[in-house]
Amino acid sequence: MSEPPHAAAATSLTQLHHHPSSAPASSPLNVREYRKGNWTIQETLILITAKKLDDDRRIKASSTPPDPSSGAAKHHSRTGELRWKWVENYCWSQGCLRSQNQCNDKWDNLLRDYKKVREYEYRASAAGDDHPPSYWKMEKHERKDRNLPSNMSSEVFKALNEVVHRRYPLRTTAQPSSSSVPSPAPISVRPPSPPPPTAAPAVSETSDSSETECGERMESDTKRRKVRNIGSSIIRSASVLVRTMKSCDERKERRHREVMELEERRIQIEESRNEANQQGIIGLVSAVNNLSGAIQTLISGRHGQT
Repeated sequence: MSEPPHAAAATSLTQLHHHPSSAPASSPLNVREYRKGNWTIQETLILITAKKLDDDRRIKASSTPPDPSSGAAKHHSRTGELRWKWVENYCWSQGCLRSQNQCNDKWDNLLRDYKKVREYEYRASAAGDDHPPSYWKMEKHERKDRNLPSNMSSEVFKALNEVVHRRYPLRTTAQPSSSSVPSPAPISVRPPSPPPPTAAPAVSETSDSSETECGERMESDTKRRKVRNIGSSIIRSASVLVRTMKSCDERKERRHREVMELEERRIQIEESRNEANQQGIIGLVSAVNNLSGAIQTLISGRHGQT
């Protein structure tokens, strides 16, 4: 396998490398909105450059003895979180809007994928005439079949290789173990061949092992828990609402029945009153008729006597 030129990775890192003495600090008043989703090649190269500059910065700081009177010793002891905050600030200054947790998780995934590809390339180069195909000449499905990152960019691999060699300059000839994951120290491997024109790396550089970042996975789990809690609250509220509406309907039905019973009673009373009035009128008419008959009889009797 022929060696590809390193010009592409060097040019990309040179364009990204502004070599600031320190990354701009984030203002506590500005709430950052972090980008989510897959990392692009440009973002990945910015992160690699940030780690390279951070290594240089920390090496320079460690070579200078701290001044106890200035509190520098206490400052140098706070390395972990502040280091990744520095990386986040640098990435933001270069347009990579990622959090320090996303940068940390992405860096771990990059190193894991880099070690897998490096180990595979070393075994392939040591196999002789019957060596398997180079990682850079395989299709995505072939890489997946060999449990390799499916979409590692050669540009990203070269940049990582440079950073790892800078970090471990005395261990470049270490032999990786074939039965375990190789140590972070780089080994002598052939630089990757440039991919064929028809299989150029995609703009969004991802791999099966690094498609979902740990930080984003935690955020997704938190969101899912919140959604489940909200869903449970909605279900409970809906149940209470249904019971309330049912109780309200029952009360309305009960009031309706009471109103109907009162109306029936009123109608019965009206009918009874009308019937009593009719009977009274009939009795009155009958009495008047009797009185009229008696008067006529009396008048007739008097005429007969005269």
